[in-house]
Amino acid sequence: MTIDRLQQRLRKILPGARLEPVSLDAPRALDLWLLNADYPQGELTAEQAARVMDNPLYWVFCWASGRVLARWLLEHPDWVRGRRVLDFGCGSGVVAIAAALAGADEVLACDIDPDARDATAANAALNGVELKLVADFADVTGAVDLLIAADVLYDRANLDWLERFRQRADWVLLADSRVKDFSAPGYRQLAARESCTLPDLDESATFRDVRIYLGSGASLPRAR
Repeated sequence: MTIDRLQQRLRKILPGARLEPVSLDAPRALDLWLLNADYPQGELTAEQAARVMDNPLYWVFCWASGRVLARWLLEHPDWVRGRRVLDFGCGSGVVAIAAALAGADEVLACDIDPDARDATAANAALNGVELKLVADFADVTGAVDLLIAADVLYDRANLDWLERFRQRADWVLLADSRVKDFSAPGYRQLAARESCTLPDLDESATFRDVRIYLGSGASLPRAR
């Protein structure tokens, strides 16, 4: 089973850690396998910290921007209903799962990390939805109605992806809490909400301030 493999993978990186099902506060039921909220107890050892640096565990958290964008899609299902949706950098899969629950015709969940893809598969099964997992953005073929992405701008070098998103899809929905001087061509702010990462990392208020941006396709956006 995928979840058993993920539990083993997590314990190899962080002994004593475990994945546990967590119910999100959302308009409809959405559960995720996430890092247990009481871990770690105390400081990580140098060896543990090095393992985490070599194996980033993005998929064991539901990041604040992912929570906000997932809730937005569940509250506004017309954005995805009947559409082909691509989730870039899916991590735990929370936004992709929300799109599927909101009625998307097909959801592709893309992440270069095989553990993130396994986590997304396990979380999709937990919520009874089907997703198509993709390892490489370049491998996606066919038209994409909506591209969704959350928490992918933690590295400013990733800003270069924004124009690629617009070239690839009719519309883009992007959620981010890291870039406060966001002024990418073709994008405008759609909403702002406060949230936190699960398990709670006690991040500063700055990183709890999540903005949702709408981008229009650079070729020929099709209004719905």
